[in-house]
Amino acid sequence: MSGVLTAAADLRRLVVRDLRREVRVLDGLIVNTALPVIIMVLFVYVFGGAITTGSSGLAYIDFVVPAVLLMSGGYGAALTAVNIAGDMTGGMIDRFRTLPIGGWVVPAGHVVASVLRNVAACGFALLAAVVLGFRPDASLADWGLVLALVAGYVLAMSSLAVLWGLLVKSTQAAGAFSFVVLFLPYLSDGVVPAETMPAVLRDFAYNQPVTPVVATLRSLLLDLPMGSSGVVAAVWLAGVVAVSAPIAAVLFRRRTAA
Repeated sequence: MSGVLTAAADLRRLVVRDLRREVRVLDGLIVNTALPVIIMVLFVYVFGGAITTGSSGLAYIDFVVPAVLLMSGGYGAALTAVNIAGDMTGGMIDRFRTLPIGGWVVPAGHVVASVLRNVAACGFALLAAVVLGFRPDASLADWGLVLALVAGYVLAMSSLAVLWGLLVKSTQAAGAFSFVVLFLPYLSDGVVPAETMPAVLRDFAYNQPVTPVVATLRSLLLDLPMGSSGVVAAVWLAGVVAVSAPIAAVLFRRRTAA
């Protein structure tokens, strides 16, 4: 029992360390707070008048808000790859070796800090959407599911980001992961209706994880029928975490072995 409490205390310290580092880095702080708002304004005012929502019949702001939430949280989560790569190549891991902490606590601290930080970033994006005219029709229970789903998406992307950050050998290479996560919602049913895409892209859009997550968020926020999208989204996100987390743990142990 004492070992569990010690590990929990170590995890808390590393999460606080990661969060404090983000606050102290001005450009990172600006990106985390301003980028969600900028993306929301861009889609609503620049693209919104030129894009129709197909058979959904939704106003474009209602259609695109779930995708922008995932862009905001996912991009920040992807930057976790840079943070873990910086620890691996900048000498911080050598310092951690001198301390009586479990090795798994280091990547776990990055993931937990990422979830806290980027769920908050999604909150900024949602607030911007409301200011721009988005009017959700969610119950209290729906809001709880929205929070859980966004946190699950950020957790999945953060787990993948840690895995990528451990696979590459530099922070520059680690940063490439953010572009994949940022643009994945574009190839889903989130920004434009997948039904309007060419056949190959349409098939990809309907069979990648962002589309069911977006569909579930729309259903929860706008009180629309959900169908099977909630189950599919949960399976996708749980599967990503279940695969990436153990592999990342093994890679971390190998790279930090004395």
